[in-house]
Amino acid sequence: MKPYAYVRAGSVEEAAAAHAARPGARYLAGGTNLVDLMKHGVEAPDTLVDVSRLPLDTVDELPDGTLRIGATVRNSDLAAHPLVRDRHPVLSQALLAGASGQLRNIATTGGNLLQRTRCPYFQDTAKPCNKREPGTGCGARDGIHRDHAVLGHSPYCIATHPSDMAVALAALDATVELHGPDGERTVPVTEFHRLPGDHPERDTVIRPGELITAVVVPPTTAGLPSAYRKARDRASYAFALASVAAVLDVAEDGTVRHVGLAFGGLAHRPWRARLAETALLGAAPTEHNITHAVDAELGLAQPLRDNAFKVPLAHNMACRVLTELAAARP
Repeated sequence: MKPYAYVRAGSVEEAAAAHAARPGARYLAGGTNLVDLMKHGVEAPDTLVDVSRLPLDTVDELPDGTLRIGATVRNSDLAAHPLVRDRHPVLSQALLAGASGQLRNIATTGGNLLQRTRCPYFQDTAKPCNKREPGTGCGARDGIHRDHAVLGHSPYCIATHPSDMAVALAALDATVELHGPDGERTVPVTEFHRLPGDHPERDTVIRPGELITAVVVPPTTAGLPSAYRKARDRASYAFALASVAAVLDVAEDGTVRHVGLAFGGLAHRPWRARLAETALLGAAPTEHNITHAVDAELGLAQPLRDNAFKVPLAHNMACRVLTELAAARP
């Protein structure tokens, strides 16, 4: 048993200072991922900084219609929040597609973003994994990789990010608020998680000591038709083989005025489909145009031996979701 210190932070500033002062520290909120990794020996923090009692557990509407979601808002509470359900159904749907009811009752917004990959080679300390132990190799590349990345992977890592919520936030142009020893800063959700490159051990752009304080969803997508679709091996409590989050606004002249499209289960981070969006903007959302746009995005895919099925799976889901949203416009 590895001993560790425990600090219950009384403020955001105290939490950031305690974390920055201890290089081996980890923040603890719901603990639904971190505690499991500690049990498996994947994570071995020397200090846990408890942020679960900080006043970061509210969803606030700002004067311009922006939603500011506190980092310790529970996933169940966020999914059920009236403003989220009414204005951003894609976010509510994504949250309800994740984990189980019991886990959603304790998992937090910040923790959801920070959860680590469910790659079995990462979670098994007897297996080689560059993410867990840089320089040991990627066991999944020549091993079992049916669930792994087809976009943005590298020779060092082919893991995927497991969050459903983060995919919806990427499509919604959300941002992450961070507080650290050097003050506050804001990072777009689409830039918060990293592609693996040659440093797969770095999941995010968080700096030492920084704490997620909130996620901000802008008013620009409020009320627009949106949806989340997830393909998985079981009907519940399973991570995505592929998922799609989409927001679509069609103007009165029948052309696409705004589109946000993101894929989950395909890459090391939520994959914002910029090529597809560019192809659709200003065009009519016909079956041909939607198919052409999604083809352009997924043409970047580099599937491995056993996961090529993810490409047509994601393609079909994206086309169907976009077609349904186009038909749902007033």
